[in-house]
Amino acid sequence: MKKESMILKLVPIMLSFFVMGFVDLVGIATNYVKADFDLSETVSSLFPSMVFFWFLIFSVPTGMLMNKIGRRKTVLISLAVTFLALLCPLVDYTFTMMLISFSLLGIGNTLMQVSLNPLLSNIVTAKRLPSTLTLGQFVKAIASFAAPLIAGWAALTLGNWRYLYPIFMVFALLAVVSLWITQIKEEAPVGKSSTFAQCFALLGDNLILLSFLGIVCHVGIDVGTNVTAPKLLMERVGMTLAEAGVATSVYFLFRTVGCFSGAFLLAKVPVRTFFAVSIFCMVAAVAGLFFFRTLLPIYICIALIGLGNSNVFSMLFSHALLHLPDRKNEVSGLMIMGLFGGTIFPLLMGITSDWMKSQTGAVMILSIGVIYLLFMIPNMKKR
Repeated sequence: MKKESMILKLVPIMLSFFVMGFVDLVGIATNYVKADFDLSETVSSLFPSMVFFWFLIFSVPTGMLMNKIGRRKTVLISLAVTFLALLCPLVDYTFTMMLISFSLLGIGNTLMQVSLNPLLSNIVTAKRLPSTLTLGQFVKAIASFAAPLIAGWAALTLGNWRYLYPIFMVFALLAVVSLWITQIKEEAPVGKSSTFAQCFALLGDNLILLSFLGIVCHVGIDVGTNVTAPKLLMERVGMTLAEAGVATSVYFLFRTVGCFSGAFLLAKVPVRTFFAVSIFCMVAAVAGLFFFRTLLPIYICIALIGLGNSNVFSMLFSHALLHLPDRKNEVSGLMIMGLFGGTIFPLLMGITSDWMKSQTGAVMILSIGVIYLLFMIPNMKKR
């Protein structure tokens, strides 16, 4: 593929990665919804859970759907569902409608995560796949970083944080149009389409299982930090929600920086070495969150988690995808099912925080995910 042609095909893919980042508005939106409807920690934790629950239900079926209609068409469906999710709060802002919105956001993101990552493998070589996936995660992180800033600006300047939704809807529409007019050649599936049993049987492969659990922990840490960071500042420093929302942006800023640098470093540095450095950043950060009670040290810890967690998904996903190159659709479905960790972790964090009456309970749950990733280091191949 000529360089110019590849770049043209990457534009709608990267726009789709930007739309993929809309799922991370769940963190700041959950905090605003909690305040607007006066919800408890446990009840408000249902919102991120409703987003990531659908990864458990739809990931493997999406992998099978791709075998029938192709990856590009599956991405287009995902973008349409995401557009509908963004429309819901503008139609009616109620507790029920927000649950529907978050559910549609999760369904759309599931379809997108499963299909967009392997679609990228039809454009770039296997050697460049980890670094290009990281570039996609960098673009995704820009949307994640922007969401709390736009919500905070809209709340303070326009009087309503929900102006975030129509702004994001414009980008979703741009992604649909650009991908619709772009043709991407996809390889035909090898053999007959896999059944559910055959897809789940891949978890019998040790590397696939370890990578799957690693993604569960990665996403749990990601969503957990996204939701908990403002609460830590409100509890320990006494900030208001509008002020504390900056903590989410700090997290995504450093995740963005990590993704951008990772896109270059992963092309040169061994994956295992890069993975180890990333995890040790998170170990130091989570340890600090147990003790720090002042603004700057907490910001530093949040930044380190963002930096350390920024490339974990790309490394684990490409690690699994390249391990079984003839089963990309099925492996992709299983790996994205691991995003169900975004349901498990916030729910456990909310319950533990209510029980302890402190966000230290949430940090305890975060540390479980970090410890697993620490023990995952020896299983990463040098590639």
